[in-house]
Amino acid sequence: MISSFSVLLLYNSLVQSEDIQENIIHDEPVYKVHTNDDNQLEEANERIKLLESKLIELESRLPRTNAFPEIKFRNYKDKKRILVTGGAGFVGSHLVDTLMMDGHQVFVVDNYFTGSKRNIEQWIGHENFEMVHHDIVNPLYMELDEIYHLASPASPPHYMYNPVKTIKTNTVGTVNMLGLAKRTKAKILIASTSEVYGDPEVHPQPESYWGNVNPIGPRACYDEGKRVAETLAYAYNKQSGVEVRVARIFNTYGPRMHANDGRVVSNFVIQALENKPITIYGSGEQTRSFQYVSDLVQGLVTLMASDYTLPVNIGNPEERSIKTFASLIRDMVGSASEIVHKPEVEDDPQRRRPDISTAKKELGWQPKVPIEKGLAKTIEYFRRELSRTDNSEKHNGDAFEYVL
Repeated sequence: MISSFSVLLLYNSLVQSEDIQENIIHDEPVYKVHTNDDNQLEEANERIKLLESKLIELESRLPRTNAFPEIKFRNYKDKKRILVTGGAGFVGSHLVDTLMMDGHQVFVVDNYFTGSKRNIEQWIGHENFEMVHHDIVNPLYMELDEIYHLASPASPPHYMYNPVKTIKTNTVGTVNMLGLAKRTKAKILIASTSEVYGDPEVHPQPESYWGNVNPIGPRACYDEGKRVAETLAYAYNKQSGVEVRVARIFNTYGPRMHANDGRVVSNFVIQALENKPITIYGSGEQTRSFQYVSDLVQGLVTLMASDYTLPVNIGNPEERSIKTFASLIRDMVGSASEIVHKPEVEDDPQRRRPDISTAKKELGWQPKVPIEKGLAKTIEYFRRELSRTDNSEKHNGDAFEYVL
């Protein structure tokens, strides 16, 4: 992107050229040039108008300190120093929005493996916000009150791309975050997953169920990594008195999902929007329970604020088959996509539905966003993203269009 300084130099060179007199009248909002040649005058003013429009467009892309939403005021006694690992990711960025709006000082740590700076760019420059490019497999030193430990690839293509890295993030990275919590006496929430239940033999899954996980299967790097993370959390709690919270997160969807993360919602929505075949792996009779991201964030914040220390399922108990879900998305998009079946994925759970009795009883929490309302917001998000991508491709050859 051309800098504002470069545009200013271009402007100066334009108005100081030998063909144009220097007596410029600052008549807002357009600069005017005076010359004895009418054609030269018209041409010069048109060039300056074009330059002004480019300046306005460039300025609109720059973050402005006065563009932040109004946040809750907190004095130094009430304002917490909160770390969100993986805060540039899908769920993490929505959690950051909530914590920022609540007036806290928020630190985001992310290595951008699956996260994106674009997810949290709306807060860059705010006095309560700090972004740290860091991999939590390496130690981190901060002074904190609370830690939301969300860092980890969460979709099968991402966590299976580098299984060793996934395991290290959920083990070594978790040790580092628990050590940080121990040193600073911070409360820490571990983002676990419904994958700790594996392909469950108990339905729906309560927190008391120990799971049915293949320890050497293709998903084991994530499943077992999260199971070890839970074990580490309670070991630190028992041995060192670290105050821990554990959230077992079920399938979540919403804006800012990674377009190519291989998850059900993003796959189906993009395929439907592009009128491509909607691919289902296996029979489509497998079931999932999908919660909107705002419900999950509210559950995480509520769990952190509670006194409950055992694992809690955070998910939507409304169960749907994959086949039904694909048809719903296709109909909501208004797509002509056909639904096609591909071979079943190894170790793919056949049924997934949370028992949220504990969350209701201990936290007073349950999901509120209806699936149709959440999907409508998600479809609109991906529609805009696809439009933005198409537009970028169309104008890729005009990258230097702003140079006059």
